[in-house]
Amino acid sequence: MSTMKLRSKAKAEEDVVLPDDAKGPLIKTSNEKTDHQAGKTWGRARDVGFWSVLNCFVIMATCPFLVIYFWHACDAYKCDLVAPLSPLINAKEFSFNVLADWFIGCFPKPTQDGYLLFFGWLLFQAALYVFLPGPVGYGQMTPAGFVLPYIVNGMNAWVVTHILFFGASLGLGLFPASIVHDNWGALLVAANVYGYFLTVFSFAKAHLFPTHPADRKFSSSVIYDLFFGIEFNPRFGELFDFKLFHNGRPGIVAWTLINGSFAVAQYEQIGYVTNSMVLLMVLHAIYVVDFFWNEDWYLRTIDICHDHFGFYLAWGDSVWLPFMYTLQSHYLVRNPVDLSWPYFSLVTALGLFGYYIFRTVNNQKNEVRKTDGQCLIWGKPAKVIRTEFLTSDGKVFRVTSTTLETCVFPSAFCMTCGFGHVLPYFYIVYMFILLMGRIQRDDARCRGKYGKYWEEYGKLVPYKLLPYIY
Repeated sequence: MSTMKLRSKAKAEEDVVLPDDAKGPLIKTSNEKTDHQAGKTWGRARDVGFWSVLNCFVIMATCPFLVIYFWHACDAYKCDLVAPLSPLINAKEFSFNVLADWFIGCFPKPTQDGYLLFFGWLLFQAALYVFLPGPVGYGQMTPAGFVLPYIVNGMNAWVVTHILFFGASLGLGLFPASIVHDNWGALLVAANVYGYFLTVFSFAKAHLFPTHPADRKFSSSVIYDLFFGIEFNPRFGELFDFKLFHNGRPGIVAWTLINGSFAVAQYEQIGYVTNSMVLLMVLHAIYVVDFFWNEDWYLRTIDICHDHFGFYLAWGDSVWLPFMYTLQSHYLVRNPVDLSWPYFSLVTALGLFGYYIFRTVNNQKNEVRKTDGQCLIWGKPAKVIRTEFLTSDGKVFRVTSTTLETCVFPSAFCMTCGFGHVLPYFYIVYMFILLMGRIQRDDARCRGKYGKYWEEYGKLVPYKLLPYIY
């Protein structure tokens, strides 16, 4: 499969001017006055209809309960997704009171320890983000002309966090290493409180004291603006970026820490750690370490370059990412699985193959950008057509091999759990839905940006997801 990239003709850099709210070291714009609210070539939409607003409302109203339902299924029913409905199914007489009692009974109980652990964790990660050394990276130019700096110290934060956590727990015995597992329900409550607070705070900040007013985007709907966000890069000061911090630090740093805590809980329950849990931790660790090792690359991905900061990222990074992306470790505590060595080897090979595709393709993308197409792609010179695309041969696909990684690598995570229940496979189903949504968003954005060139590109690159299928 080939690597390709649309390229636009950049305007001359002479006689540049700065926007009125220009801050930071970088900023380069053309003299041409642009309405940054118009068009569909960056960020979220501005002109939205009833169904888009309704969709945002439904997601904000139901997704928190979906996470709680999954927690309840694991906590009380060993991760069986149907069993939690048994009180409703077996009720002698269905009524609103029965439904209300069942609904309330699904919720975890808030505790003082849960709040202290969560907000202590949040403040600790914020301190590491601010004070740990690291190089400064730069994102792509925003529509208002800002090329913002980011402190890239995620790997240092990950290492320091894990050394301190496991050193203090397993080494010094200051607290049980299973502390995350033991307080998982209470942590879920605290994370939801913070996720909703951050959503509302970011919405208010965008109106009252935005970081870069020219990079905001409004719609006619408060619900839509809450969900997708208004500010492009909300910040405290010049370097504390909401998007980079919340996605990388409380969320992805916690990913491997959560797995480790649940592995300790499994050891305490059955006297050993299963090979399925070990394999899951290794595969997740590969992904997490790769993310932080290449954190500068993340600055040029869709999250940073196109997404505004609203509920989608604020609550998603605080709750959805740490609680739903780690479902496999929760499952393996309640349902220990000892994999046969042939199956263990198969899943290992599948995971490593998925990672190889992921890393190879992203390295190729960076190489194309750095060399302006003067490089080899899969051993062949990259073919450059200036306002259209890059490709190494005539047989090309619209989405590169990263699509395979999106399916293959997460599939290996899920397969560590065997096939006893559906719940561990929610992650791959969600990733497929997420990918389909991003394909549509990218198509609309590129169609608005490149016009007839995108149509020509689509004829040469007809397959969006699966070669010869879709």
